[in-house]
Amino acid sequence: MSTAAPSFLSQAPATPSSSPVAAELDRALANASPAEIIAAAVRQVGRDKLAMVSSFGTESAALLKIAADVDPAIPVVFLDTGWLFEETLAYRDTLTGLLGLTDVRTIHPLQETLEREDKDRDLWFSNPDQCCFIRKVEPLARALKPFDAWINGRKRFQGGDRAAIPVVEADGARLKFNPLANVAQDELKALYAAMNLPPHPLVASGFTSIGCMPCTSRTQPGEDPRAGRWRDRGKTECGIHVTKSS
Repeated sequence: MSTAAPSFLSQAPATPSSSPVAAELDRALANASPAEIIAAAVRQVGRDKLAMVSSFGTESAALLKIAADVDPAIPVVFLDTGWLFEETLAYRDTLTGLLGLTDVRTIHPLQETLEREDKDRDLWFSNPDQCCFIRKVEPLARALKPFDAWINGRKRFQGGDRAAIPVVEADGARLKFNPLANVAQDELKALYAAMNLPPHPLVASGFTSIGCMPCTSRTQPGEDPRAGRWRDRGKTECGIHVTKSS
């Protein structure tokens, strides 16, 4: 595991739209700890140009805790789609206070867009991809405009499109850091235990991955942790990790 930051990380921030920058960072941080990766992100673009995007879901607390230990003022972007469980909103407030996060920004879809495209609030059923776009993808793209890089909590053990994610990648005009990419599921559980972090309130009810209420269901023993997301809809991602931000 690397402990010293590569020399280029302490230099003036490079242009994040350059894919070679992402590739070089990925090579340098391939075996770094999550805290080292977040610290490198801060050095690369500066705290004010770095955002952490968090769902405050079942596996969010560990990364939020690590980030808070690096710098509790890193901006945290939280998407309130209008369809979230009340327990998720309460968990956001609990973790914000517990971890001492000082810049949590809750963003929302545009009301005029909802009135135009989802007036009856049934778009999740007829067109889940478009529902995710207006409630997640577009609001996040809007929220990320001031930032040069962002951090998220995807992990390779989640499988599917996430099985081969790098530690650092180019995301349109931004750098995208995946500090937990190479953390194993058992290691993540150990982190929760070591940090004494409270679980999401719905974990005890059988939810292993939590998104919007209409598109989230409980998982059965032995199922993939994300099996309850968009169950039987042929959909595994909301779109924020496949649509390139500009």
